[in-house]
Amino acid sequence: MTHILWDSFQPATALAGGVLIGVASAILIVMIGRIAGISGILGTLMQRDAWAHHFAWGWRVAFLGGLLASPLVYQLFAPLPAIELPDNPRLIVLAGLLVGFGTRLGSGCTSGHGVCGLSRLSPRSLAATLTFMFFGALTVFVMRHVLN
Repeated sequence: MTHILWDSFQPATALAGGVLIGVASAILIVMIGRIAGISGILGTLMQRDAWAHHFAWGWRVAFLGGLLASPLVYQLFAPLPAIELPDNPRLIVLAGLLVGFGTRLGSGCTSGHGVCGLSRLSPRSLAATLTFMFFGALTVFVMRHVLN
C-alpha cells in the first residue's frame, strides 16, 4: 500500500517539479517539434523502423536517458525518498501491463495528454485526461473504502 506523508508535502517542491516538466516539454516541442509523451517515446523505440533513422531514435534515447539519470542528479542535493513496493510483485507487473495497454488504447499517457495535449487545447487530450483522473479517483476509492 502506498503511503503519502502529507506532513512532509511541500507545495513549493511540487510546483518546482511541475515547472521543470512544463519547461522540458516546451523545449522539446520548440526545438524539435516533438511531444513529450513518455509512452509514445518508449513505444516508438520498441518498433524496428525507429532504429533505421538516427533522428527517430537519437532524441528518444537521450530523453529516456535523462529520465533515468535524473534521480542520480537529484540525490546529489537531497536524499531520495524511500520506495515501498507491495509484497506481491505480480501486482506491479499487472499494473504495468494495464498502464501500457491503456496508453496504447488512449494514444498516449498522462504526460503526453495531460501536459502537452492540454497545453495545446486538444479535445482528445482533455477527454483522455478526464478519463485518467476519473479512474484514478475510482481506484483510490475502491482501494480505501471497498477493499480495505
